[in-house]
Amino acid sequence: MGELRTLYPEIEANFSKMMKVDDTHTIYYEESGNPSGIPVIFLHGGPGCGTSPTCRRYFDPKSYRIIMLDQRGSGKSTPHACLKDNDTWHIIEDIEKVREELNIDKWLVFGGSWGSTLSLCYAIKHPERVLGLILRGIFLGRREDILWIYEKGGASNIHPEAFDRYISIIPEGERNNLIEAYYKRLTSENKKDRELAAKEWSMWEGSLVTLYPDPNLEQSFGEINYAISMATIECHFWMNNMFWDDDNWILNNIDVIKDIPTVIAHGRYDVDCRAIGAYELSKRLNDCDLNIVVSGHSSGEPAIVDVLVRATDKFKEVLK
Repeated sequence: MGELRTLYPEIEANFSKMMKVDDTHTIYYEESGNPSGIPVIFLHGGPGCGTSPTCRRYFDPKSYRIIMLDQRGSGKSTPHACLKDNDTWHIIEDIEKVREELNIDKWLVFGGSWGSTLSLCYAIKHPERVLGLILRGIFLGRREDILWIYEKGGASNIHPEAFDRYISIIPEGERNNLIEAYYKRLTSENKKDRELAAKEWSMWEGSLVTLYPDPNLEQSFGEINYAISMATIECHFWMNNMFWDDDNWILNNIDVIKDIPTVIAHGRYDVDCRAIGAYELSKRLNDCDLNIVVSGHSSGEPAIVDVLVRATDKFKEVLK
């Protein structure tokens, strides 16, 4: 296979904007790279994580017009961690508003973890707008996928010491439904309760995302502003079953996008999002390049970066 590909050099945004999308929410979006290049939309994970300048670096800035947005309540979007009208379908409407404002007809859609979920939902709703999909760390959003991470019996069996910390703030009598117990605290009127729950929820996730332990990354997940938005919005989505009326909504509606060119990067040892989800998805697509590599979940792991950068380079040749 040769030398692993790495991220493109750092670049600055061409411009950024705060777009008011309804009476409550204002979202941040930006453009970088070549204004005349191939449009690509980067959809971040969480939900609730937001974007960072590093997200621009998966794309050749000479070839791509790179669009990034912070989803409702995330990153620089306001109000921070707001749950009102914050759901899958409103976020998809926001993506469309950005596309229309930028006068983009079709674009490449790039998303990882929850961003892969959102990318698939967006593509199913608007297949005519999608040139291709680049997906990382597939999360199909089914109840089994959610319970694997946040309840006992899944990832807890692989990271038991971190799981013990995660459940330590929840009384024994509430541990039969940890998601509900956390939601109660994350939406509490008591600021200390909210912040403690957010930090422990977020740091539990931080303990899962890399193949090798990374205490610094885990601690960074506990930074309170990041933790509040990610934990609160994630738990809100999980409590509401992704705002779907069908637990297997993605795979049950996948036929509409089965011929869209798709590249998937997934870690063989991804404890956060199991490889079976990526495999099941790939089997339902007619034009899919599935890459299961020696890696964990993180978008920054070398084998994952290699697949993603090779994918964007491949698409720039096909779409130019």
